[in-house]
Amino acid sequence: MTRSTDIEGGIQPGGVFTLVLEKEDFKFSCAHFTIFGPDDAELLHGHNYHVSVELQGEKLDSEGLLASFVDVKRAVRAACAYFDERTLVPTRSPHVALRTENDEVEIRYRERRYVLPSADVLELPLVNTSIEEMALLLWRDLVDTVDLQGVDTLGVNVSETAGQSCWYRARIKT
Repeated sequence: MTRSTDIEGGIQPGGVFTLVLEKEDFKFSCAHFTIFGPDDAELLHGHNYHVSVELQGEKLDSEGLLASFVDVKRAVRAACAYFDERTLVPTRSPHVALRTENDEVEIRYRERRYVLPSADVLELPLVNTSIEEMALLLWRDLVDTVDLQGVDTLGVNVSETAGQSCWYRARIKT
């Protein structure tokens, strides 16, 4: 079938493999509010988020695989379970104040004050709970927890509603 004399070991020089994982259960539901500055933020509301992952590399392993997508799927599902049914709050925002007392978290933004059970709140090391920050957070989590030895570039997409998502892609230093 292949007639090219340029192919070495079944791989065309300069080619890139892209493995895309967009499983139906890569999802989580949570509440948040996006901050647009010191004087403007969304009201507290919820989304049904979806996550997609893209792995790119030039070489396959001895089994003809780019990466163990079993491990990637397991990590994405764990991250989604971690966020699911929580209120996401950024801990690095200069506009949000948090105080925990008696198993409750008080969240303040300007004149707004929310008091929620501690178990319902997920404090994240972000300046905002935007889809941009969430995509980067998930990207870092995958890089830190999954063996991506054959992967050159990792992309993570977080979608908060149909037609509104953010991809974060970056090379992985291996």
